[in-house]
Amino acid sequence: MDIWGLKIFKTVAEEGSISKAALKLNCVQSNVTARIRQLESELDVSLFHRKHRGVELTAKGRILIDYAKDAVQLIDNALLAVSDDEFIKGPLSIGTMESTAAVRLPTLFSTYHKQYPDVQLKLQTGTTESLVKSVLDYQLDAAFVAGPVDHPDLFTYHAFNEELVVITEKRIKSLENLDRPDFIVFRRGCSYRGALEAWAKETGIIPGQIMELGTLEGILGFVNVGMGITMLPRSIVSNLRWEHSVKTHEIPQKSRKTSTLLVHRKDRGLTRALKNFIEFLSDREPHSKYKGKNVK
Repeated sequence: MDIWGLKIFKTVAEEGSISKAALKLNCVQSNVTARIRQLESELDVSLFHRKHRGVELTAKGRILIDYAKDAVQLIDNALLAVSDDEFIKGPLSIGTMESTAAVRLPTLFSTYHKQYPDVQLKLQTGTTESLVKSVLDYQLDAAFVAGPVDHPDLFTYHAFNEELVVITEKRIKSLENLDRPDFIVFRRGCSYRGALEAWAKETGIIPGQIMELGTLEGILGFVNVGMGITMLPRSIVSNLRWEHSVKTHEIPQKSRKTSTLLVHRKDRGLTRALKNFIEFLSDREPHSKYKGKNVK
């Protein structure tokens, strides 16, 4: 059993397909198949169920995958420790919520890229739930997510403060008059959707339909024409210039404040690029606070 064989096994498991794994690993499909068969022969177990389209881990495969992930990551950390130098360069994959990408990151990333052009920034958007999972699965170096996040395998960095507001069409002057409003939200796993649902439950508001959209502009556009209500940070409305099109309503103080956090794995070696990005963020956001390793 060698690290390349484990990396192939891990990739096939993640992709659910030998052909997709071969494409991702930039090698021929026959080599991937041969290495999987070799690994199964060495262990004397079947690791995958072969299906008409793709493969699926067997019970033994599900046991091995966690060890394979740890082994591959350990080797990657070792290589990082001996090869990383003081020059700030290399890939940096950051996940983010749609709202943070729209409002907070354009200027931040633009300035960072100008100062450190040799860092290859990659941005992936998603819900807090999906982004945390991607960080835990080593698919992202770090991610901007909505707090609180309390996971034993993650370090957190307080990046931004946000104020949540309920957003309605202009003609609705008070939330007291809402009668079974439709909710216009992102898909499940979005923290702002969860905050809206929790607020509605506390105030006794029963929603009508739940309409899921994939963009901020779409959500605000539907709210603007009276299709329903939503809950988002106030900064979204002002920065995307919707303040004259929709109505924002304050909610109780205990539910109003929320934090955007930058999270990364504790056991993943910090590259110079990620260390530098955290320091850069700290310099630009004076209220930011890192709860984890000393990155200085």
